[in-house]
Amino acid sequence: MTGPARDPGLQPERTRLAWRRTTLSATVAATLAAKAALHDGTSALGVVACAAVCALWLGFLLVANRRISALAADDRPPALAPRQATAAVLCTVAVAVCATALVV
Repeated sequence: MTGPARDPGLQPERTRLAWRRTTLSATVAATLAAKAALHDGTSALGVVACAAVCALWLGFLLVANRRISALAADDRPPALAPRQATAAVLCTVAVAVCATALVV
């Protein structure tokens, strides 16, 4: 059984779109976390938590932007470097932890 030839251009496009969706989700999470931190007035803890969430979001945005650029640059993009993958995972988990701490 033979199927159609695989189009290698589709996978990088899907991956690029997935990075964009994930970036949008991280933006929403960071915005809601900042809103929760500053909802009842400004406190030192709220400002520090808001700054931490914003810094983590910027770190994730940097990793995502580099990956999106790499996917758009070549027909066969290189694999995601372990350092970048680790940074993306750590930023995502840290934003989730900060958001959870702010809500609870």
